[in-house]
Amino acid sequence: MSINVGTISPIPTEEEAAAIAAAVTMMWPQPVTASTVDTSAVSAWRFSGRWWVTDAVSRRARPGIR
Repeated sequence: MSINVGTISPIPTEEEAAAIAAAVTMMWPQPVTASTVDTSAVSAWRFSGRWWVTDAVSRRARPGIR
């Protein structure tokens, strides 16, 4: 990425131009390499629970409720 300091108005000092260029470079999206990990096993649907098991909140004994 090249930044043309001449397009900034008013013309910044060298220190300001360096700060602007550094900020733009940090905020500019960087290319990402593709992952070589097989994601088919990771993204596969998994059974999340059993129909006969209630969640922890429902299992708690509450005073006054039988």
